[in-house]
Amino acid sequence: MKSPYAYIAIEGNIGAGKTTFAKWLAGHLDCDLMLEQFQENPFLEKFYDDPERFALSVELAFVSDRYRQLRERLGARNLFRQVLVSDYAFVKSMIFAKANLPADEFKLFRTMFKLMDAQVAQPEVVAILDPNPEKIRQQIETRGRSYEQDMPQDYLDKIAYHYQRHYRYARGSRILWIDSTDIDILNRPADAKRLASLVLEPRKPGVYSLKA
Repeated sequence: MKSPYAYIAIEGNIGAGKTTFAKWLAGHLDCDLMLEQFQENPFLEKFYDDPERFALSVELAFVSDRYRQLRERLGARNLFRQVLVSDYAFVKSMIFAKANLPADEFKLFRTMFKLMDAQVAQPEVVAILDPNPEKIRQQIETRGRSYEQDMPQDYLDKIAYHYQRHYRYARGSRILWIDSTDIDILNRPADAKRLASLVLEPRKPGVYSLKA
């Protein structure tokens, strides 16, 4: 399995299966893997308990960590390991900030984000896993993070809306909206291979709606 792209980001809603697939894809491409260090965010669990109080803190912590990680990892790649697979794109910070912050705080956040965004490489492919709400809920329950178990459905719907709003148009990349409702990466290898073939297919920049 080979990739025509050097930088692939796997994206999607909370519980969409991003990390599971990113690990599988990087393993089969024998390439670098970059995973979001969400467990290092000291405000994450506090945010779920009190969103209004900790929204700005959690988003600032995430964007600074993602920026540091991208600058370090993309700058350290060499000629022998060109391909990088990540389970997030940097713009995720903007999407979640838009969903979680009041207007005045978002305006401040957006100014800072744009300065950072201009200094990081953009993925050549953004594969957005888009299972239905029932599949997302099932996967959240299965992975068992205690602070996610009581997450309101309207919050998941709001995140989905902001992903759709942001990625409505191409931005010089290949945006792949992939309906992954019916796939089981962990238990059906053929499903993972089919999903990988969609992500790795050579395409011109644009927005694509696909089904795995």
